[in-house]
Amino acid sequence: MKTIEFTYHLKDIDAIAASVLEHLDTKTILFNGSMGAGKTTFINALLKAMQSSDVATSPTFSIVNEYALPGDKVYHFDFYRLESIDEAYNFGIEDYLDSNHWLFMEWPERVEELLPEDSQTITITDLNDHVRSLKLTINTKHLTKKTAIKTVKF
Repeated sequence: MKTIEFTYHLKDIDAIAASVLEHLDTKTILFNGSMGAGKTTFINALLKAMQSSDVATSPTFSIVNEYALPGDKVYHFDFYRLESIDEAYNFGIEDYLDSNHWLFMEWPERVEELLPEDSQTITITDLNDHVRSLKLTINTKHLTKKTAIKTVKF
């Protein structure tokens, strides 16, 4: 497992998103953070870095939003309102998981037993006004050390 940490001001979010995108080795990204930490804001920056012209909105009520990318798409999930794993099955989560498209999942702990093993995790923490901490956890089997930590400040 490898962890890369970023501390950034919101004015630098586009540069951080581009850097994070370079480190992703899977299309399934889990987003952790408290309510209002900036998960959807960061997803917007990722979409921009991926050359999407779409604007992310929180899919809290719709559960999933779809965004276009050049030659691909992103499914953005917000599982906050799910009461049970059965609700995920009811909207056809298996089809999304098997789609080979990007999957951005907020509140993934609500569907933990369904998450692909190769997913990567982004944890965002609101440090103070306009400053965030972001940890990218990469589950990778080809590293020689068990855990590597790299810290980057902007």
